[in-house]
Amino acid sequence: MAVTPEDIAVELGRAAPSADSIEYAQWEQWISDALMLISARLGNLQDLDQDRLDYVVRQAVAAHVKRPDDATQVAVSVDDGSVSKTYRSSRGRVEIIDDWWALLSPADSSARAFSIRPHRSGSAHMPWCSLLMGAAYCSCGADLTNYEYPLYEGGVLSGDEF
Repeated sequence: MAVTPEDIAVELGRAAPSADSIEYAQWEQWISDALMLISARLGNLQDLDQDRLDYVVRQAVAAHVKRPDDATQVAVSVDDGSVSKTYRSSRGRVEIIDDWWALLSPADSSARAFSIRPHRSGSAHMPWCSLLMGAAYCSCGADLTNYEYPLYEGGVLSGDEF
């Protein structure tokens, strides 16, 4: 199913504009803009789940119809005083938020996070020694004491004893 201005009107809970109006043409343009943004990032739209694609386009265009401008100014006057504030309510363009991008292209479940244990049990090296972080050399000086104790970085010659 392709999203139409009628679908946007249903999403907004209001009557659709007439097909020959500027507003109708504007909504069609915004639907095209949303599809172009999605295609630019994710490639061929036919490869995507069409129900999710329609949902994201409907939501993005409906949000833009609700707040088409990037600023709203409110002025309040009481007697001789007045206050004026500007609120940012939109970016002023059709936007696909991160949650919708995630819905369109769920993360690959085969990718897993990993951790590196920075300290070996029973090691004389400081936990932040470059050797324990994968470097080819020791920065704490434990290799200079036959791995009995560290000299630098909190070890014997850290400067606290002098």
